[in-house]
Amino acid sequence: MLGPNQPVILHLLDIEPAKDALMGVQMELMDAALPLLQGVHTFTSVEQASVGVDVAIMVGGVPRKPGEERKDVMAKNSAVVLGALEIIMCTIIPTFGVSQSNRVLLAAANTNAWVLKENSPGIPAENITCLTRLDHNRAIAQVGERAGVHSTAVKNVIIWGNHSSTQFPDVSHGSVAGQPIKARLQGDSWLEEGFISTVQQRGAAILKARGLSSALSAASSVCDHVRDWMLGTPKGSWVSMGVVSDGSYGITPGLVFSYPVRCCGGKWSIVQGLQLDEPSLNRLRTTEQELLEEREMALASAGVR
Repeated sequence: MLGPNQPVILHLLDIEPAKDALMGVQMELMDAALPLLQGVHTFTSVEQASVGVDVAIMVGGVPRKPGEERKDVMAKNSAVVLGALEIIMCTIIPTFGVSQSNRVLLAAANTNAWVLKENSPGIPAENITCLTRLDHNRAIAQVGERAGVHSTAVKNVIIWGNHSSTQFPDVSHGSVAGQPIKARLQGDSWLEEGFISTVQQRGAAILKARGLSSALSAASSVCDHVRDWMLGTPKGSWVSMGVVSDGSYGITPGLVFSYPVRCCGGKWSIVQGLQLDEPSLNRLRTTEQELLEEREMALASAGVR
């Protein structure tokens, strides 16, 4: 996640009923004898787990069930995020307020990251992001399969908006094996009729197939997200990240919205100047509206300010 030469110490946190399972994970990690793994510590206390962390990855929450959308569990997950805030404010924030190398990633819906941002004034807003890299990777994989190339030949797709079924997977500025995606797949109606809906509904399809939400692919995407954030995106490339909107592309400032970003020196910046046609802009407005509605739902939840 942090490169081939960076040793790591893992702080694994879970709820008390999962304590034994967490210890089992610790044992397996130790048994793998991973060369960069310098230590594994398990906790059921947020306060203890948070001390000294450089990268905090929050993956907890109430999972959605088959047939549910993200917004169906929004209120519950907002409460989960808020439930840890008091302790986080006392432990993580003093570190984050001093060092710009510290980061928080929520592997969860955009609005949960917004809740954390709004209620954690000690954490710089740019240090809080959410995971849309999973959707980005799904889009890359779909294009690669359709074009008959490995996914590594696909670059600069974009996930706009929410990590939900309203997201807009956009290939207008992407390339495959050095050729524009739309030119490579010219005349293929799949780009409009199948690609977008497949990426939008991929999580639901996996949930239906295995009875559980994405696991391995989500974890891999977390690693990709943090690595590019901390070590930088490859030259000439961008990735998709849920970041705090500054108003770019007409999106309401303050929302946590997925944009194309470039990363350098541990900082991200939104790619500017991309031309979007009216259908694309309409899709951005649709996913923005959902995020505005989710924000109102979060505001209506007890304790969300």
